Amino acid sequence: MDLGFLLQALIPSWNSAYLLLGFFAYLAIAGSIVPGKIVPGVVLADGTRLHYRCNGLVSLLLLVALLGISAKMGFVSPTAISERGLELLSTTFIFSFLVTLALYFAGCKSRSKGSSLKPHITGNLIHDWWFGIQLNPQFMGIDLKFFFVRAGMMGWLLINLSVLAKSIQDGTLSKSMILFQLFCALYILDYFVHEEYMTSTWDIIAERLGFMLVFGDLVWIPFTFSIQGWWLLANEVELTPAAIIANCLVFLIGYMVFRGANKQKHVFKKNSKAPIWGKPPKVIGGKLLASGYWGIARHCNYLGDLLLALSFSLPCGISSPVPYFYPIYLLILLIWRERRDESRCAEKYKEIWSEYEKLVPWRILPYVY
Repeated sequence: MDLGFLLQALIPSWNSAYLLLGFFAYLAIAGSIVPGKIVPGVVLADGTRLHYRCNGLVSLLLLVALLGISAKMGFVSPTAISERGLELLSTTFIFSFLVTLALYFAGCKSRSKGSSLKPHITGNLIHDWWFGIQLNPQFMGIDLKFFFVRAGMMGWLLINLSVLAKSIQDGTLSKSMILFQLFCALYILDYFVHEEYMTSTWDIIAERLGFMLVFGDLVWIPFTFSIQGWWLLANEVELTPAAIIANCLVFLIGYMVFRGANKQKHVFKKNSKAPIWGKPPKVIGGKLLASGYWGIARHCNYLGDLLLALSFSLPCGISSPVPYFYPIYLLILLIWRERRDESRCAEKYKEIWSEYEKLVPWRILPYVY
């Protein structure tokens, strides 16, 4: 791609800003009024807990239906996102930067003593802006951390669907594109079916909201996780029946491990005596689950996530490393995150964690790592 064209395409436009703000406005309204299960979050250090309205699945399906009807009536173009992808990328990046600056200054001014809004200031501006100051900042009653995660996952699906529409319009729809779209759609829909599990993840319960999370949710997830679709628009790949079957197996195994491990952990946090694979759970020190997937590897859910990421890229073949950016990046990220988790858990649980390490020696992949 010509460098001049690329730079020109990256220039934000008012149209891309309107698309982004319209998307956020819909999510804010739908998140507040669409019926959904109210899920209590984990108990915070001060004894309080937040409550989350988990209506993401209905909100997403309603949004897709509204966009489909609008496209059918000619009000919007189904290829609007795919035709201005780089514009939206730069616009979303600028939005993320401005929002996190606002979060930084709001956090510095906060005088709250509660766990959610109490400022954690190191004095290092870059560090505090990057990692955030407050745990659960809110805007007009909206929990921003939960809101941005939801926006990123929905944005990923909308980008994919627009790329699919562009592929159909250009007459380049292939088995590879269908497979990629199918796997991603199933993964995203499953995420929202089990949205309440997100309320007990490390990002929600422990990470403060700064540029790292906002950029990750709004820019990194939707725009890098969809690279395979963009690549397939410009490259033709012919998959053999054996390759299709193998790809499906990678997806199914990845899904089984990823969803199974996360479900076991979520259920354990709600009820530490709930059976795991039909047997009473083995618990270390009354706190750490060492049964099921968590008795196989200390971060077995990461293995499932990596297999799923690989399944999104395999439909692109092996002629280029570009479609494999996501699984390669995810491997690096998860190893880094696993190291951070291990360090925090060792400090928090002390001898209990040492006992867990002896019982479950493998970090992510048994007998390898």
